[in-house]
Amino acid sequence: MLNNKISALTIVTLFLLLLSSCAVNPVTGKQELMLVSEADEIKMGREFYPNAIWGGDFGGGEYRDPRLKAYLKGLVMDIHGVSHRPGLPVKFAIQNSSVPNAWAIPGYVVITRGLLTALQSEAEFVFVMGHEMGHVSARHSAGALSKKQATSAGLSIVGIALAAAGSGYADTAVKAGELGAGLVLLKYSRSDELEADRLGVEYMTKLGYDPVNAVKAHRNLEGAADEYLKSSGRGSGNESFMTDLLSTHPRTSIRLLQISKLKPSEGRLRGDGTGRKKFLQMTSGIKKADRAYKDYYDTAYRTAKKDKLNEASSIIDKGISIHPDKPPFHTLKGFILLEEKKYGPAKSAFDRALSIDAGYQPAIRGRGVSYYYRKNYSYSRGALKNAIGLYPGDAAAHLYLGLSYYELRMPREALRYLTPYAAAAPKDPVVHYYLGASHEAAGDTAAAYNEYVRQLNVAPDTREGRLAKERASSLKQGLR
Repeated sequence: MLNNKISALTIVTLFLLLLSSCAVNPVTGKQELMLVSEADEIKMGREFYPNAIWGGDFGGGEYRDPRLKAYLKGLVMDIHGVSHRPGLPVKFAIQNSSVPNAWAIPGYVVITRGLLTALQSEAEFVFVMGHEMGHVSARHSAGALSKKQATSAGLSIVGIALAAAGSGYADTAVKAGELGAGLVLLKYSRSDELEADRLGVEYMTKLGYDPVNAVKAHRNLEGAADEYLKSSGRGSGNESFMTDLLSTHPRTSIRLLQISKLKPSEGRLRGDGTGRKKFLQMTSGIKKADRAYKDYYDTAYRTAKKDKLNEASSIIDKGISIHPDKPPFHTLKGFILLEEKKYGPAKSAFDRALSIDAGYQPAIRGRGVSYYYRKNYSYSRGALKNAIGLYPGDAAAHLYLGLSYYELRMPREALRYLTPYAAAAPKDPVVHYYLGASHEAAGDTAAAYNEYVRQLNVAPDTREGRLAKERASSLKQGLR
């Protein structure tokens, strides 16, 4: 009887809690379950942003063009002013990535170089940004998170999960650059995507743009995605890539049909309703830069991933000779040199990148890795801590910082960075030995033994594997 009363009380309490956790959706005006406050949304966005902007092949970071950014930011602020949540803070950036994409999290809205250069007018840009900002306006991410919290006891807001490419990657310099961060963003439902399309059309028409340009924007996105797939050796039928790129977006044909049925509000057009002339003028510089990245950086990067280092080096050298002002070009050269075990020249390449942009995170990480291989562990520690400060989810920086602390005989600090890396890359061929050695130095022989055994399961024939075998055999006697 007492248990029944407690159960009934629990049910009533949960019901009242759910009622108190409802909030009015800013777009629909309806009450919805919402366990994430606006303050939580903003905090989540602030924590996610550095990992999102830097995540990807050798990072991306922000494309630097103050004049272009100011122009596009003005358009973004116009959208923000007619959105359903104009009181939210918002920052705009162009991500220096060839992948055609755009994304928004509370407080930030971003378009990649690859998508921006595929658009042909202000109207198309405003629709794309309006769509992304519509997700934030309608609290789609917060709503999905609330539903997960309601059905999963103790669910925490996990902002960043270290991600790794798999076995054998962490021990080489070029491939270590692939170890990016996975941004834990909630995927949007089909209905969320269609609602964001509707909001994008609504916002653009309020600003005086012809909504027919929403259809053009979608077609240009589809064309840019196809071009990217072909240039990377994958056809447009590659479902896994398109799934990653477009998440749960409905098929383009469905969305185009949906947009064509929308009836935009009456209003006066801004100029010709497209803003095409000024947009093409303002984006002419980034379109030239985009071509350079695709011709040299992207091509050299893909070639290096195939272990064709001489060919990759020749491609990026040509790119540098034509475009010496691009930090990613010098950084890629540095990682190729690291792979060739040319640590001094590699550091010089990273130094050149940082002389152009002192905050270019991949070059800071690369400089730290080059210091590590030259046995300058105090310097590598400083550089890699700076790299993680800019990009907290940088798995490769965690690995090499942990290894630097190990060499500095600071095992507890080594564990702080090696442990999350090992969780992200459990098949890495060296990390479990160094975890074992760090645990042993810190006095935890049981944990050390377990890590040595993991090393033997992953890579028994490496130098680390042989050392792990010796230490595991020695420790096993004492653990009996």
